[in-house]
Amino acid sequence: MSLDPRPGILDIKPYKPGAADAPGISNPVKLSSNENPMGCSPLARSAFESSSRNLNLYPDGGAVRLRAAIGEANNLDPDRIVCGTGSDELLQLLGRAYLEPGDKVVQSQYGFLVYRLVAMQSGAEFVSAEETDYTANVDAILKAAGDNARIVFLANPNNPTGTYISHAEIRRLREGLPESTMLVVDEAYAEYVDEPDYETAFDLANEYDNVVVTRTFSKIHGLAALRLGWAYADTSIIDVLNRVRGPFNVNLPAIEAGIAAIKDTDFQKRSAEHNRQGLAFMRQQLGGMGLDVTPSVGNFVLVHFPETKGKTAMEADAFLTARGLIVRPVAAYGLPNALRITVGLDRDNRKVVDALSEFVAA
Repeated sequence: MSLDPRPGILDIKPYKPGAADAPGISNPVKLSSNENPMGCSPLARSAFESSSRNLNLYPDGGAVRLRAAIGEANNLDPDRIVCGTGSDELLQLLGRAYLEPGDKVVQSQYGFLVYRLVAMQSGAEFVSAEETDYTANVDAILKAAGDNARIVFLANPNNPTGTYISHAEIRRLREGLPESTMLVVDEAYAEYVDEPDYETAFDLANEYDNVVVTRTFSKIHGLAALRLGWAYADTSIIDVLNRVRGPFNVNLPAIEAGIAAIKDTDFQKRSAEHNRQGLAFMRQQLGGMGLDVTPSVGNFVLVHFPETKGKTAMEADAFLTARGLIVRPVAAYGLPNALRITVGLDRDNRKVVDALSEFVAA
């Protein structure tokens, strides 16, 4: 006798992380996962190492000190914060707590793949709203949501496009959705953004009891290996998430490293400045060789390739991989003619640019 899972579970395609290996290459350059090329804060590393003396102890189940540090750094109430094993876990907890089979979940056309997984795990209907120039379109989202969407997921900035919408547009989205619809604003790349009309959605979470903002320590803080994220929302939502999460869902080394990382503003500033320069270099160089690069405010660029035989994204990916340069194909997002390339160290950015220049000229 075989045991069958719930209907729809076997239809899920497991999330596929960015590749890390290039066949035959001993030390490839990995630019496929939007990791911080500068590593992590030395203060966070020291805190992580010090925590090894207490690995026999359970962590604080409420991550009280970590939530206090996050609240202090962002001028937020710690009681309205919940921490998780990466922001991915928090997105899944929202699905577990608020979605039922048949509910509608909406995202923008090229939204983060995890949103679809959250919907499918709960048996919910998943709807994508058409974007404009690879950018979320509020009117399209509102139309797709109608009056019965249960959750709207919006990554701002978005992965894999790197685009964003203004704070005014996010407010217009919230005001246009019914009270019964939860708006989840995923701000994984927020710390990299330097645009005058961009703001975090924390104020909307303060104003509305149906707005959730998620953040991660995996990007600018460089703690991807520790899987640490957090969400900010009304206490009613935080209470629900605390009821469905595991009792020790954040481990001790992650808590200690996270506290140190959130306080190291110098490292964050250096990382943001390095990324700003790297983005400008990649856009200028790749655009100069005739490739279409979507303007990005994240720590990566989305590069589009023609469908001409010998010049496609798939062939460019193979060309780069053969030279030990690993980037991210994004066909799974509905972008078969594009590659997402993380901003790396200066020397690695130059290697990618030089290789693509050779590819384009061949």
